[in-house]
Amino acid sequence: MRIVGGKFANRDLTSPADFRVRPTAEHVRAGLMEHLAGELEGKSCLDLFAGTGALGLEAISRGARRCDFVETRPTSLSALKSNIIKLKLRERTRVFKKDALPFAAVLDEGAYDVVFVDPPYGSRMLDRVIESWQAKRFAPILVCEHERGHSLPPGAKRLDFGETVVSVYRLP
Repeated sequence: MRIVGGKFANRDLTSPADFRVRPTAEHVRAGLMEHLAGELEGKSCLDLFAGTGALGLEAISRGARRCDFVETRPTSLSALKSNIIKLKLRERTRVFKKDALPFAAVLDEGAYDVVFVDPPYGSRMLDRVIESWQAKRFAPILVCEHERGHSLPPGAKRLDFGETVVSVYRLP
C-alpha cells in the first residue's frame, strides 16, 4: 500500500497483519482525491475509523494543512503512528485512541473542513456518524466509504468503485 498522489506520492505505508483491517484501496483513494481536487488545500481534516491513516495521509499529501486520526485497534494504531513518523508528519497530525462514534457526537459545528469516515463494512456505525454530522454540522464536507449494498440518506454525490462506494455529503 502506498500514497497515490501529491507530495508523498509512491511512498509506502505500513499496514497491520490483521485481517479485520481493510485499508482504502489505492484506486478508490485516487478517484476520491481527484473528486476533491482543489478542496483540500490548506484544510483541516479528520479521519474517523482511521486504520492505517491512508485517507488522511493522502489528504495531507494533496495539500491539507493537518489531519487528526481516531482509531482504537492497537495493530492499526501502531501502523498509523509508524506511517506518520515515516512521512515526518508529527507536527501536522494528532492521533486519538478513542471510539469514533462518541468522538464524532461531541464535535462542535465547523470543527473540521473535511471528515473521512470508513467504519467496518456491514455495521451501522456509518449511519450514526451521518446522524451526528446532520445534527452538529461539524464539517462542510463528509466523505463516507461503504459497501455498495449499504443504503445511506439522500443528498450525497456517489462515487462508485465496484463493490466500494464513496458518498460525499456537502453542507448547503
